[in-house]
Amino acid sequence: MEIKEFYVNKTLFKAISIDLCDSSQLLMITSPKGYIMCGYLNINTAQKRGDIACIVTGVKTIDDVLNSKIVALTSNAQKLGIEMNMPIKQVLEKLS
Repeated sequence: MEIKEFYVNKTLFKAISIDLCDSSQLLMITSPKGYIMCGYLNINTAQKRGDIACIVTGVKTIDDVLNSKIVALTSNAQKLGIEMNMPIKQVLEKLS
């Protein structure tokens, strides 16, 4: 497991990478407002919980997540101004 911490606009973000048994990675970036997750996690569950959540796919590392774009998101993420295909660097601004 790897955890990296970084700040955007004085907001602490934690990027988490967990090794899975098939040499894949479970990836997530969290903030106090919401989170970005890889496709292994379920957007429908995040929607039901009322979370501000987004999904990225085709990522293998934390850097891949940071250089990707949103492919799915919850309605509360949309209310925050996050949109489909938005670059993660813009999403981090919205979550800060």
